[in-house]
Amino acid sequence: MGALHRYLVEEVGEDFTDGLITRREALRRLGLLGVGVVAASSLLAACARDEDAAPQASPTATAGGATPQALETQEIEFDGPGGRTIKGAWAAPEEANAGVLVVHENRGLTDHLRDVAGRFAAIGYGALAIDLLSEEGGTASLGGDAEAMAALDKVSDERFVADMQAGLAEIERRVPDGKIGAIGFCFGGAMVWMLVASGDERLAAAAPFYGTVPDDPDFSDSKAAVLGVYAGEDTRVNATRADAEAALEEAGLTYRIATFEGADHAFFNDTGMRYNAEAAEDAWGRVQEWFATHLR
Repeated sequence: MGALHRYLVEEVGEDFTDGLITRREALRRLGLLGVGVVAASSLLAACARDEDAAPQASPTATAGGATPQALETQEIEFDGPGGRTIKGAWAAPEEANAGVLVVHENRGLTDHLRDVAGRFAAIGYGALAIDLLSEEGGTASLGGDAEAMAALDKVSDERFVADMQAGLAEIERRVPDGKIGAIGFCFGGAMVWMLVASGDERLAAAAPFYGTVPDDPDFSDSKAAVLGVYAGEDTRVNATRADAEAALEEAGLTYRIATFEGADHAFFNDTGMRYNAEAAEDAWGRVQEWFATHLR
């Protein structure tokens, strides 16, 4: 089982454990990921909880966070590797002096990620929220979260990296004199770690949020300054934090690890049930400071 496939399977189990999806929906999603009924049932049995319990919102799920007024995004298409077309959402002020690649969660490119791109545009960056399901027709064509996750599970790591690098090239074209950073959340955090490992020289800074690192991570070819963001309650992803820090240290990269105690996986997503307004606001401030230092 590859690292990303394992991550997606575990994500379903965690969503079930936290009461965000029912057992029936969890079995359906695991089936779409190619997990057999027996194995899926065993996995969910290990995720003990009251199966009849309704999903419960986080106490902070409706709290407001201090974020800038996001600029509107526009849907764009640009050239990808092998003559493929890649979709995305672009936002920028009149004069952007740096760029940010925004990488989505395992649900594909959603309005929340478009909004994140718009927030970056509101503070002076040209921001591209990329759709890594472009070859499949785009996230919106797939019918739902589970279908998007299953489609992502079938994509090779090499294609993910090549598409993200095409995203960097598009930002470079639109903001020719600016440095480029990348930020990603959950699955997107794992993607950003993968982009750092690719050693792409255009990547000057990165902020992977609660993403698992590749197996045996090697960042020795990278020049990116990395802000690794973790949630204190996210034990599954936190199990990979030491590997990430060791690889950053070995590569000699400028980095900082920020762990938000009391927050859980996906705490930055203000449309989700694990949203933590206080942690999200704090993390957003740290990202702004990190990118201002390493991209300006």
